[in-house]
Amino acid sequence: MSDTNPRDQFIPISVKHLVEMLCSDTGPDGVSSLSMEDQSAFRLFADTASRHIHDRFLTKLKSIKESYEPFDPDTDLVTLRPRNGQECERARDDLFESFALVMKKANYHRLSREQLEEVMKGASQWGVDMNIAWDAFERLDVYVRGHAQGKRSIRKWYWRFRSREILVPTFKRVAIILKQRTHPSLGPEADTKNIFLKLFKDIPRMDIEMLLPGTSIKMPFADRLKLGGSGVSSVGYVGWKLSSMSFAGMASILSGNLLGLMALYTPLALIFGYGYRTYVNFHQTRQAYMLQLSQSLYYQNLDNNAGVFYRLLDSAEEQEIRELLLGYFYLWRYAGERGWTREELDQYVELDLERRLNVDIDFEVHDAIHKLIAGGVLQQEGDRYRAHPIPVALERLDHLWDHDPDPIVNTTNKTDEGIV
Repeated sequence: MSDTNPRDQFIPISVKHLVEMLCSDTGPDGVSSLSMEDQSAFRLFADTASRHIHDRFLTKLKSIKESYEPFDPDTDLVTLRPRNGQECERARDDLFESFALVMKKANYHRLSREQLEEVMKGASQWGVDMNIAWDAFERLDVYVRGHAQGKRSIRKWYWRFRSREILVPTFKRVAIILKQRTHPSLGPEADTKNIFLKLFKDIPRMDIEMLLPGTSIKMPFADRLKLGGSGVSSVGYVGWKLSSMSFAGMASILSGNLLGLMALYTPLALIFGYGYRTYVNFHQTRQAYMLQLSQSLYYQNLDNNAGVFYRLLDSAEEQEIRELLLGYFYLWRYAGERGWTREELDQYVELDLERRLNVDIDFEVHDAIHKLIAGGVLQQEGDRYRAHPIPVALERLDHLWDHDPDPIVNTTNKTDEGIV
């Protein structure tokens, strides 16, 4: 796994503000700007393309909503015909696949089991290392989007308990979909029928396991050493004391001699007391951490269950529109009759977004080109592309709206490579 973070593919600007930004474009020379006529034409193109994609996403939302309803732990609807085992398993697999497609379109990436274990090694200075019962999950998928350096406040005794801010690597977004199975770590009341969806923000990478159910906190090595040392010391002390006593002394202790008992049990009680204090301190620390965790996740939790689908589909829809508009605009505005290659379009969009938004974006040029071709608004000659004039593009989009069920939204060319 690479230690370097990949550039984010997510474009952090709303469609409305993106259209405004593009209409105010002055070009590389900083002088030439779009005429009012061209601005109006592009706004009309953006509105038409947005409505087209929105209509298709509404259809997808309805389909996914119907698929998730039997597995929704928050539903208050009645099921007329319960599914049998095979039907439930097939519906579960279909739901996980639908969720995976939504996550791809929203620019999330799935972490494999190996990647999760690598990321979860250790704990940040705000977290506690945990054991994860992987076999407590019938299915578990974790998706992430965006790498950042978050700021956290921390106090240390050697700083005289003064608060300091330090940087910690975070995932900007973390989405989880899981189905539990019967397992001791989940308890007897665990819900093993439904599928749970969770969406979080700004989660420290090393503490991602704290979002999973059925985890148990690991006792720190120092505390385990203290407890083990107390036990070994106690046994060793008793053994040494007994081996150094005469037969008469042992008989005195066994007969209940008070001084003999105090000589044996007073140091022993001190050792056991030290071990007990270590054990109690660990559990107090554990309780304090769980309280801190619940308070923290109160602000970092973005949505749950069915609400996650609504939020993610909205994000995916906006991302699809942004990619399409960026690809079309720069080809229409600058590629001319000769057209641009994918590499030229990719480079120009990325440089312009960095200049305007001050963000380093990995523009998904292949996906943008695929959508534009599917929408019929590009001409291709060899490895070069140029945009149809806006009146022609609008006519083609209207034709697709009437005759093709899903030409743009179903087009994708995204992979899960280079995640972490």
